[in-house]
Amino acid sequence: MANGPTGNGQVGHNRPSLRLHVPEPKFRPGDEVDFSHLAVTKPGAQPRPDESCEASETNPLATDLVRVLGDDNQAYGPWDPRLDPDTLRAMLEKMALTRAFDERMYRGQRQGKTSFYMKCTGEEATSVAPAMALASDDMVFPSYRQQGILITRGYPLVEMINQIYSNRGDKLKGRQLPIMYSSRAHSFFTISGNLATQTPQAVGWAMASAIRGDSRIAATWLGEGSTAEGDFHSACIFAAVYNAPVILNVVNNQWAISSFSGFAGGERTTFAARAVGYGIAGLRVDGNDPLAVYAATQWAANRARANGGPTLIEHFTYRAEGHSTSDDPTAYRSAQEHTEWPLGDPIMRLKDHLIAIGEWDEDRQSALDLECAEKVKAATKEAEKNGILGHGLHHPFHTMFEDVYEDLPWHLEEQAAQAIRERKIKWPQA
Repeated sequence: MANGPTGNGQVGHNRPSLRLHVPEPKFRPGDEVDFSHLAVTKPGAQPRPDESCEASETNPLATDLVRVLGDDNQAYGPWDPRLDPDTLRAMLEKMALTRAFDERMYRGQRQGKTSFYMKCTGEEATSVAPAMALASDDMVFPSYRQQGILITRGYPLVEMINQIYSNRGDKLKGRQLPIMYSSRAHSFFTISGNLATQTPQAVGWAMASAIRGDSRIAATWLGEGSTAEGDFHSACIFAAVYNAPVILNVVNNQWAISSFSGFAGGERTTFAARAVGYGIAGLRVDGNDPLAVYAATQWAANRARANGGPTLIEHFTYRAEGHSTSDDPTAYRSAQEHTEWPLGDPIMRLKDHLIAIGEWDEDRQSALDLECAEKVKAATKEAEKNGILGHGLHHPFHTMFEDVYEDLPWHLEEQAAQAIRERKIKWPQA
C-alpha cells in the first residue's frame, strides 16, 4: 500500500496554490453600466417544439432566450400566442393595476401604516401573464413578489390591504408577515417567508392531483437566488422521477437581496439549464416580454395537462427597485442599472405593442393609469377603516388561540382563559 502524505509540508510543494473564486457583479455603485455582454437574441428566432416532445428537445431553449416582441413593437415567430386585442388590453390593465397597488402600498409603509412591503416593479409580466395563461383553478404556489396573480384572479384589493395592515379585517388574523397572502378560493397557496419551501409543496400537490386523476396542474415561483436552496433541487428530483404536472418558474431578476445571481450559480450557465441535468423540459424566456411569458406558460401548461411532465421556466428580468422596503439597492449596485437594462419595461412594451397594432393610444394609457390609481386609493381608504399598524384595531385577543387545533388542548384553554382575565383587569374596556 502506498504511503500517504508525511505531514511535513513537503509533499506537493511544487504544485500551484489553489484559489477560491468569489463571484463579483460587473457593476458596483458609481460604475458605468454596460450590458453588452448579455446575449439578447432576435425575437421570433427561437423554434417552438411540439408540446409532447421529448424533454431533451428543449435543451437548446434552456440557454437561448425566447422572445416575441421586437424593437418595432410587433410580434414575431412561432412563440407568438396570437392573443386578441381584448385579452392584451386586459393583461395591460392587470399589470398597470399591480404597479399602482405597489406604489400606494410602498407609500403606506413609508407613512408607518404597515411594517413591510415588497414591490415587483419591472417584473409584473412574470406573474400577470402566467396567471392569464393558466386555468383559474390551477393551484399556484407563489413566492413573495407575485401579487399580480391574486390581482389577475380577482382577489379583492381591500382584502390584500387588510392583510398588509394586519388589521381587524385581515383574514389571516395578523399571523403572517405583510404581503404573505393566502386564498383557497383563488387556488393561491399561503406564501412562506422561508425560501424555496413552496417548490416541493407544489410538486407534491401536482403528484396528488395526478394520483386522483384530476385535471388541475400546479405552478410555483421562486427567485434565482432561492434555486441554491436544497428544497428546489428536491422538488426537481421528485418532479422528474414522477413526471409531475407542475411548472417551476424561476424569476431571475439578477439580484437576491444584496447578492447578485452569481452566488446561485448564474455565472456558469443559465438557471433554465438546470432542467437539462434533471431530464425535464426547460425554457429561458424574456421575462419583460408579456407575450413570450404567456406563450411559455401556455406551452408548459398544455404539456403538463397532456402528462408530458414538468417544465422549468427561467424568466430573465430585472428587479427595478429594492428587495423590500428594508433595502437600499444603491448600497450594492449601480444606480444606472435599471435604466440601462436592455429588455425594457414590461408594461411599456405591451402598451407600445398595442399602439403599434392600432388597438391603443397614449390618451387611453393615461386614463388607465389614473383609473388604476383611483381604484387602489378607494380600496386603501376602505381597508383603513379596519385599522392600520399600531392603531389598536386588530382581531380580538382570544383569536391567538384559534385555528391551530381542531380541539384546543386543556392547557391552552387554561392559558387562554387566564390571558383574557388578565387583559380585562388591565383594560376593562376589553
